[in-house]
Amino acid sequence: MINGFGKIVEERIRLAQLKGDFNNLPGSGKPLEYQDDVHVPEDLRLAYKILKNADCLPPEIELKKEIVRTEELIAGMEDTPEKYRAIKKLNFLIMKFNTIRNTSAHFELPQKYMEKVVDRIEK
Repeated sequence: MINGFGKIVEERIRLAQLKGDFNNLPGSGKPLEYQDDVHVPEDLRLAYKILKNADCLPPEIELKKEIVRTEELIAGMEDTPEKYRAIKKLNFLIMKFNTIRNTSAHFELPQKYMEKVVDRIEK
């Protein structure tokens, strides 16, 4: 049973069809592209779809890209105070990424200074 508001909507859709407003729409006559989003939590699917339609990335993906860029920058640097500052920035980004994800500590990204601390202790 259609309520009053539903009848108005249906009538407007029917009038738009008769006027040809739905002709020549992008993708008309082509099959719909199914997007598999089972890996996205159900409560975030709509938000992610809106972000995708606006050509925006979710914050954790943008942060992950910045982490990768910073790691590549550090890999090409010599051991200087600038590299130390870049490592501090990288560790901050990793900490921020781990807090945004809100997952178990087992799945967190490790911070980068730990390797150097262990190397110095072992020597």
